[in-house]
Amino acid sequence: MGGGPAGLFVGYYASKSGLPFTIYEAKDRVGGNSITIKHGDFLFDSGPHLLQTKDIEVTNEITDLLQGQISKVVLPVQTYSDGKLVDFPFSPLNLLTTMGILFFARAAFQIARTRFSVKKGRNFEEFARHTYGKVMAERFLLNYSQRLWGLPCSELSPKIGGYKLRGLNITTFLIEVIRGRTAKVKHLGGTIYYPNRGFGTIAERLSEVCGARNVRTNSRVTSVFHDNFRIRAIELNGITIEPADEVVSTLPLNVLVQLMRPKLPEDVLTVAESLHFRALVLVVIFLKIPSVTESSSIHFPDPQVPFTRLHEPKNRSKSMAPDGQTSLVTEIPCQEGDEAWNMQDKELVSRVVTGLQKIQLIAAGEIIDGMVVRLDNAYPVLEVNYEQKIQQIRAYLDKFSNLKLTGRTGAFAYLSLHHIMKLAKSTVASYMSDKGYESERA
Repeated sequence: MGGGPAGLFVGYYASKSGLPFTIYEAKDRVGGNSITIKHGDFLFDSGPHLLQTKDIEVTNEITDLLQGQISKVVLPVQTYSDGKLVDFPFSPLNLLTTMGILFFARAAFQIARTRFSVKKGRNFEEFARHTYGKVMAERFLLNYSQRLWGLPCSELSPKIGGYKLRGLNITTFLIEVIRGRTAKVKHLGGTIYYPNRGFGTIAERLSEVCGARNVRTNSRVTSVFHDNFRIRAIELNGITIEPADEVVSTLPLNVLVQLMRPKLPEDVLTVAESLHFRALVLVVIFLKIPSVTESSSIHFPDPQVPFTRLHEPKNRSKSMAPDGQTSLVTEIPCQEGDEAWNMQDKELVSRVVTGLQKIQLIAAGEIIDGMVVRLDNAYPVLEVNYEQKIQQIRAYLDKFSNLKLTGRTGAFAYLSLHHIMKLAKSTVASYMSDKGYESERA
């Protein structure tokens, strides 16, 4: 259930194993929120997606899937602050050269002091302050995180920081001094790969491998029927009933719980209703200039800037824009139905253009066009103690012997593409090792 990368990779490995399957996708195309969109001669992704992994098996699998149409990319992720671009994850040398000796000394003192204090991490605010001290946390992390997630950082789990909150240490300092900025980027992030014609080509190729007869678009799951022990059937578009043998769900976890028939116990429904996903509005500006930035993406903690992040697709691959032209993809996190989500496209484009001009990234005469894309269920919001909620829901769902959950929305977890691939592979392997299936297949 679900034709995003998670569902498609399950189908991909099932296809390679000779295991029969059908993928049901609600939209008229596959890819979920990992798609590449065409606008005239421009291409852009639904976010600054990259394959970031040191896993050679995953790299080889994707390279084979895309028939070699993928390249290495080394670009810095940066944070914009008072007209300056600071590398993120942070590093000492870059912080010193961009923010100055006084700010650097103050930040370094606070960071050193936290090393000898009692570690606190009950929420993201405590975690950020303890990791980087007050001045760094307030300047770069807390405002940005509150804008992104729509909640005070005291209500967010420390896990929203992930692997990115590292790198500000003597090792990184020496690497940057001796070998330069590119070596630092590689050291912190591993090798980064990007498909030559956009990240969405991964989903497109997966769909091709799965086969058209096994991928059914415009097939929204509207009910999931069970007998308290197994999933017996699913309903599509409120009309068609399809019997179910084994089920892998990548649907948003709270949606899956609400679709179960008969209804699940009230305590499970209540917990599921308390889970939230963040939506995203993309505002894309097309420009008749060759380049704007040298970054992979740029974060904007300042609430006066009308977007939280932007990326320039052409920096990932020259194929993403015509010669002499480029585009900027900006992100506005929101909730479905709120002001940003419901705002007219023309007004959204105007606001973003004004914001880009104010920070002097573009000029009025450079603009060709603008476009708006809305993405629902973009990120699971990891609130404090969300793990207990997930554990309670999964403890109940585990009673269904033929149901597995995977994907960022299905598992309500931050999973990068290589994690999704490995989960899909292990899911299919578990079916293949089932003696009943092997016997029937033989």
